[in-house]
Amino acid sequence: MSEVSAMIVEATPAGPTAPQHHRTAAPPPHQEFHAPMTSRRRRRTRISLTSVLVVLALAVGGYALDATGVLGPDADAAAGPTAVATATVGTESDAPEPSRASSPTDSTDPTDPTVSTSTDTDAADARALLATLPVKGKAAGTGYDRTGEFGSAWIDVDHNGCDTRNDVLARDLSGIVRQGPCKVVTGTLVSPYTGATIDFVRGNTTSTLVQIDHVVALENAWRTGAQQLSQSEREALANDPSNLFAVDGRSNSQKRSGDAATWLPANKAFRCTYIEHQVSVKAEYRLWVAPAERDAMERVLGAC
Repeated sequence: MSEVSAMIVEATPAGPTAPQHHRTAAPPPHQEFHAPMTSRRRRRTRISLTSVLVVLALAVGGYALDATGVLGPDADAAAGPTAVATATVGTESDAPEPSRASSPTDSTDPTDPTVSTSTDTDAADARALLATLPVKGKAAGTGYDRTGEFGSAWIDVDHNGCDTRNDVLARDLSGIVRQGPCKVVTGTLVSPYTGATIDFVRGNTTSTLVQIDHVVALENAWRTGAQQLSQSEREALANDPSNLFAVDGRSNSQKRSGDAATWLPANKAFRCTYIEHQVSVKAEYRLWVAPAERDAMERVLGAC
């Protein structure tokens, strides 16, 4: 072999055994297309799993909230009041009153105390009587004492052997059961102030469900002329059946010493009768009305 030929042979690569440093074999066609498809499937799978987990978390969270009452009915509307054993039985109670009242009745029975017994003549008479009452501001109520000014609750002013509270319960409740000649132990009241039916059961924590309301509150009477009455007249006012209604304890507690300008029965059908009684009592015991009180009375009677 010539020197030229040998040089050519040495310069030529060794054929198929020579290392391939600069060439990369193209992947087979099936790999080119399947690799991106697998990546997309994985992304879809991850998205689907995430969606399922989110839905499950929302469902579990919603169940937990519902179980704890956060998503339930309004607490104030749904929760009933707590019975108060020490609540004062009578008027102007400061304690919150319990209630087991049912829904208001829709009775049209004229003897039903929730339905107004007022007539056009009654309203006209009340308007005329109201016009005769003095109108002036309320006197100071400083030092007012219910027992000291109006006597103990409840005394037997009519001397029938029964105290006033039991007399009114017997008058206003139906289906009453007595213990002895006087004490009413059970009965059913349709509260004239709300129209709700209440099952009365005498007891330390249940008697307050039904209370006796003074239509003209005693403190209001004290501040509108009763200071000029004698002790016996004030005791007569406190026990006058025309100034007393058996009512649901909640309404009595809400009213406290309010007059017509600050409180009226929720049962609108009874408002005419309620104001007629107030006007009659004020006239009977020579009491006056405050300006705002008079205006409220006129508005109610004007719609009767």
